[in-house]
Amino acid sequence: MPQFKRTRGMPRPAEVAAALLVLSVAAAWKPSSRSLGAAGAADGWKLVVLGIAQDGGMPHIGCQRPPCSDARAGLRAAEKVACLGLVNRETGAAYLFDATPDLPAQLQALTGGRVPDAVFLTHAHIGHYTGLMYLGKEALASRAVPVYGTRRMGEFLAANGPWSLLVKDRNIDLRTLEPDRPLSLPGGVTVTAFTVPHRDEFTDTVGFRIEGPRAKALFVPDTDRWEKWPRSIRELVDGVDLAFLDGTFASPREVAPRGPAGIPHPIMSATRDLLRGTRARVWFIHLNHTNQEFLGGKDVAREGMEFGM
Repeated sequence: MPQFKRTRGMPRPAEVAAALLVLSVAAAWKPSSRSLGAAGAADGWKLVVLGIAQDGGMPHIGCQRPPCSDARAGLRAAEKVACLGLVNRETGAAYLFDATPDLPAQLQALTGGRVPDAVFLTHAHIGHYTGLMYLGKEALASRAVPVYGTRRMGEFLAANGPWSLLVKDRNIDLRTLEPDRPLSLPGGVTVTAFTVPHRDEFTDTVGFRIEGPRAKALFVPDTDRWEKWPRSIRELVDGVDLAFLDGTFASPREVAPRGPAGIPHPIMSATRDLLRGTRARVWFIHLNHTNQEFLGGKDVAREGMEFGM
């Protein structure tokens, strides 16, 4: 759970609001009956929620309404962009799933700021890969961090600045993922990419199946509606213990100005109906700032959650 420093005198409103939010989540959150691990446990592999917001974060640029206005006023916590971390508390091995604009803070939370052992990218929209810039010479100046993506993802990074400079200077080492072909990592973990239908202006899009010694998880933060999938999302979810799924919009009203065709993400209520009775514990991630589930959804992931893997 996040830690809150005490200050002299009365606590600031932001600290009170953030603490109350964490306490309310802790009260509502119950690990599944499959003993996936309690938050704060220190043994073996842990999947860590490092952010839950859509690409623009929260507060969102240009937004003057709640919850953004509340976050700016210190009445509630801000939200980092959606990201998962996988870490082994015994060996120190650590992996990031997506490189968000909040990468410095997320890496600090996962490793204390140490360079990750690898980064896995879903696609080339701003909330999912632009954090790679912090691995360059202006910031971390990392050496040959493995960055996994599809062939199109790698070609995009290698051919377009400033990302191409990261490749040229060997800050990152591009590695190609073949969809549906498991990649084995040291320590008994496998990662499998699978193709996801989405707006693919620059690259294709994938989700990830992450399989540890104790549990399996899906990470699908960004997708078009489930009806567009060439495979059954229900079957995929039924085959894991945890599923972190696109929760960009809670209601069709949020997409009314552009219409469902312009923003074809699945609506959270439709996802709930489709997955009702699944064996997995479903958590929504990648929430838009207009999404009222930000404030109270019991199936919304929260930054700082940890799950044994």
